[in-house]
Amino acid sequence: MQTLAALVTMSAFLFLVVAPLAHADERDKCRQRIEKAEARLNDAVAKHGAKSPEARDRWHDLRSEREHCWNAYHQWWDGRDQKWHTEPNWNHDDRWPD
Repeated sequence: MQTLAALVTMSAFLFLVVAPLAHADERDKCRQRIEKAEARLNDAVAKHGAKSPEARDRWHDLRSEREHCWNAYHQWWDGRDQKWHTEPNWNHDDRWPD
């Protein structure tokens, strides 16, 4: 019985330690995907112009990545500010032509 109690205690401890680390790792992957999408958008704007079909496609990709992170973590990364945002206001980006 003591072995079972020790096993349950150890399992609970490992869950409490490993789960936040896995969550942080996944959030970091979200940040990396957003940064890549931002870089692709910047490249498309530089090569083809802000109103080009290529830039619009890259902007759509960036919004999708931000929405994905928002749905998973209720945060989204802004690579230019180098911070996580807690409001879903990623549409207010000056790279997108009005």
